[in-house]
Amino acid sequence: MEWLNYHHLLYFYVVAKEGGIARASEQLLLAQPTISAQIHALEESLGDKLFQRSGRRLVLTDFGRMVFQYAEEIFSTGRELMDFVHGRPTGKPLRLNVGVSDFIPKTLVHRLLMPAFQIPEKIHLVCHEDRPEDLLMALSAHKLDVMLTDAPLTNVPHIRTFHHALGASGFSLYALADEAERYQKDFPKSMNGAPFLLPMENSGLRRSIDQWFEEEGIHPRIVAEFQDTALAKAFGQAGLGIFAAPTVVDEDVRREFAVQRIAQVDAHATRYYAISVERRFKHPAVLAILRAAREKIFQDPEAAAATPGPK
Repeated sequence: MEWLNYHHLLYFYVVAKEGGIARASEQLLLAQPTISAQIHALEESLGDKLFQRSGRRLVLTDFGRMVFQYAEEIFSTGRELMDFVHGRPTGKPLRLNVGVSDFIPKTLVHRLLMPAFQIPEKIHLVCHEDRPEDLLMALSAHKLDVMLTDAPLTNVPHIRTFHHALGASGFSLYALADEAERYQKDFPKSMNGAPFLLPMENSGLRRSIDQWFEEEGIHPRIVAEFQDTALAKAFGQAGLGIFAAPTVVDEDVRREFAVQRIAQVDAHATRYYAISVERRFKHPAVLAILRAAREKIFQDPEAAAATPGPK
């Protein structure tokens, strides 16, 4: 039977947390050569390098990062054990790691995630926002419980994913009140030459908008393009142009940014997905998110029919 030397693991863990052997030696009250030797012994027993040099610094290798995550869980559990032994509170919230595509509007992300806090268990939410490709790598490494995106992931080699439909929403167009009233006249022809603040081209919302432009023969004046849709709304609030948002968050947008809706476009809807590497979700907070999205937020009967019941 193989045994892990937990002393060696502890030295590695402290070096990684402190950012170097010198600072770790102060924490552990051990000589630097002793710590170096113990880490080399751990590397030999695990069969791979834990650190690599970057200039004068030690940085974790990819393998080292994975080992560090395990070490963090191991020593966190050890601290909980000592709390239990000494009669201290040990209530540990249920951790929920969510990856969110940076193309999804913040107002919609907020609405999608809030049901996680309505389950009986206490939740510790860790929300990672990044490009879908980077989030997918974290999901495949089991660093995320779920990933939220505005488009299905296709042509992903070597990674098996499951797409769970949350629902779909058309989009609405917004501007300051005086401008909105002017653009409402002779809509959609009034959109020709109008100043637009658009999301980036590779977002689901932008694809829906571009399809509508083409279908209606609209040629807008593009003032700016944003990866962060909240920034587009801020510029729209300042009167620099028209911006779009999913209609499902219409009330939130009008209230938060003090703008008026020009029109609602339902012909081209953006679909939203929860993506996992397992066929069925087991995390109770993720199940709550799916159920609320399908039955309350998007009110999508087809997606709601696929919602798993409580376990």
